[in-house]
Amino acid sequence: MSEKPVKITPPPEFEPNVVPKSLMRAGVHGSHLLKRSIMRRLRGGEPNPVSVKSMTKPFVSLTGKLATQPDTVIFAQMRLIKDSTRFWAGLLTSGISNKPLAVAEPEPGDGRFRDQAWNEVMAFNVIKQAYLLSNRWIMDTIEDVRGLDDHNRRKLRFFTSQMTDALAPSNFILSNPEVLRTTIQTRGRNLLRGMANLLRDLDEGKGPMPFRMSDPDAFTVGDNLANTPGDVIYQNELMQLIQYRPTTETVHRRPLLVIPPWINKYYILDLGEKKSFIRYWVEQGHTVFVVSWVNPGAELAHKSFEDYMLEGPVAAMDAIEEATGERELNTVGYCIGGTLLGCTLAWLAARGDDRVKSATFLNSLMDFSEVGDLEVFIDEDAVSKLEKAMNKQGYLEGASMATAFNMLRANSLIWSFFVNNYLLGRDSAPFDLLYWNADATRMPAAMHSFYLRNMYLHNRLREPGGIELAGTPIDLGKVKVPSYFASAIEDHIAPWISCYQGSRNLGGPVRFILGGSGHIAGIINPPERKKYGYRVNEDSNLDPDAWLQGAEQFEGSWWPDWVAWAEQFGGGEVEARSAEKGALPVIEPAPGAYVRNEPAPPTPTVSKRRQTPRQKTATRKRKPAPAKVTST
Repeated sequence: MSEKPVKITPPPEFEPNVVPKSLMRAGVHGSHLLKRSIMRRLRGGEPNPVSVKSMTKPFVSLTGKLATQPDTVIFAQMRLIKDSTRFWAGLLTSGISNKPLAVAEPEPGDGRFRDQAWNEVMAFNVIKQAYLLSNRWIMDTIEDVRGLDDHNRRKLRFFTSQMTDALAPSNFILSNPEVLRTTIQTRGRNLLRGMANLLRDLDEGKGPMPFRMSDPDAFTVGDNLANTPGDVIYQNELMQLIQYRPTTETVHRRPLLVIPPWINKYYILDLGEKKSFIRYWVEQGHTVFVVSWVNPGAELAHKSFEDYMLEGPVAAMDAIEEATGERELNTVGYCIGGTLLGCTLAWLAARGDDRVKSATFLNSLMDFSEVGDLEVFIDEDAVSKLEKAMNKQGYLEGASMATAFNMLRANSLIWSFFVNNYLLGRDSAPFDLLYWNADATRMPAAMHSFYLRNMYLHNRLREPGGIELAGTPIDLGKVKVPSYFASAIEDHIAPWISCYQGSRNLGGPVRFILGGSGHIAGIINPPERKKYGYRVNEDSNLDPDAWLQGAEQFEGSWWPDWVAWAEQFGGGEVEARSAEKGALPVIEPAPGAYVRNEPAPPTPTVSKRRQTPRQKTATRKRKPAPAKVTST
C-alpha cells in the first residue's frame, strides 16, 4: 500500500482575510456567550428534559448481568483475541500485497470513510479498521449478555452507539485525512474559522446541539418556501386554515383537507415549486385546505390532544363547509397529523358523522408497538422527567425534540455537521429540507404528556375504547372510510411495519404503498425526479414480511398512484373555487402569521358569517386547565 504525497493547493473557499474576520466574529460571539451564561445562572437555568436515570439504568443492569456471567466475559475476551489476530495477520498481508486492510466494513450508507485516504494510506486504513473492529466487538458483547429485556438491550445499543459514534476517528483533526489535508492546505485557517462557527452557533442556536444544518439566510418562508398562492380564511388559538388558489378551471366537488404534523412547520409539504406536494394537489384539480399550526408558548400549556382535534381538523371541516357550502370532503394526514386524523375519524364515526369520504395517511402511526429507536426515549422514568420539565415552562421546546430525532441518525445528522462546520471550517450549504428540519415548534405540556403516555407508552390507540376524546371513547375499527397509506422503507421515525400494522386497525378498505428512502424523502418525492420507486401489494391482510415479499415494484414516484386512487372519491367536477368568492372573509395571504411566528391579524367581522352546531362544539369555551401535568 503506497503512501500518496499530499498536494498543497489552497482551496478557493478560504479567502485571504479569513483570520481577522474569524477572530472578530469569535470575539463578538464569545462576549455574548459569557453574558448569557451569567444571566442563565442568575435565573437558575433552563429545565433539563433528559432523564439521566433512564439512561444509566440499563448500564447498571448490564454490569450486574456481566458480574454473574463469567462465561459471557470469557467468550467476549476470546472473540477479542480472535479479532485482534485477524487484524494483525491482515495488516501483515496488506503490507506484503500492498492492498488495503479489510477485516471490517462500515455499515451501508455510512459516509464517514468516503475519503480515498481511508483505504489508500496505511495509517488511516489501520485506524479505520481498528475502530470498526472495536465497535463491532462492543455491540456483539451487548448482544451476548443474557437476561436483558428487549427495551434495556435496545437502550444499551443506542446510547453505546452514541458514545462510539462520538469517538470515531473521523471526528478528530489528526485522524481524519480530509481535515488534516485541509489544515495543511490552509495553514490552520479552517480551525480558526471553525472556532468562530462554533462560538456563533453556541451564541445564536437553541438546544443542546445548536449547530447549523443549513444556511439560514438562503430561505425565506413565503418567498422560496411555502410559496404556493393561497389565503388564510379561518383561525383560532391553535391553527390557521389556508385555502389555496386554483390553477384549473374545474375542481373536484369534495375539498381536500390536509393535516400536517405540529412538531415542525407545515411547509414540508410546500418546499418550493419543484417539491411542493400542495402545489401538485392543486394542479390535480383539488380545492386544497391546509392547517398551519401555531408555535405555542406557556399561555397554551393547558391545550390537550383533544383540543388539537377539536380546534384543528374538526374546526377546519366546519370552516370548509361554511366557506364552500360543501359538507363532504377528503382528508390527508402526515406523521403525527395522520395519528390525529385517525383519532378524528374514530371520534366522528362514534358520533355518526360521515362527512369524510376518504383518508390518506403519510408515514402515520396508529399502532405504537414497534417504533424503532425512538423507544429508547419512552419509559416511565423518561416521561416523568419530561413532564417535570414541561410543567416548569408550560411546553417542550422544539429544539429538544429535534435533538432526539437527530440522535437517531447521529453520524449523518450530528457528526457530519460537526466535521464540516467546526473541523473543516465550512459554512453549511443551503438545503431546504434541513432548513425546515431546524424550524421546530414547541409542544404544549398537556397535549404532549397525553400523546406520550397514551400512544407511545401504553399503546392505547389500537384498543377499542382505549382512548376517550371530548367525552367519546374512540375505536379505529369503526372507521369505515377508504384509506390510502404511504410509508417509507427506511423511515426511522415511523417504521413502515408499524404503519402497516396500524392500517389494519381501521375497519374500511386500505391501499398500502411502500416508498423508498426515509421519513421525508420517501413522501416528498415529485414525479419529475424519478427517484426511489415504490411497492404495492393489493392484499393488505398479510403479515408485513409476506406483504413485502409479494409486493410489486414500480419505478419513480408514488404520487400518480395516489391521484388515480383519489379520483374515485372526488365527487364530480365543479367550477374552481377561490377564497375571494367563499363565504368566509380572507384574513391574510398565505403562508400566514403562525408559520412566521408572528401574532395573528384580527379576524374580519362579516355579518353573513355564522357558526354551525359542529363549530360551536369545536370552539366551545372551556376554563383553562392549570399547566401542571400529572401522570395517568
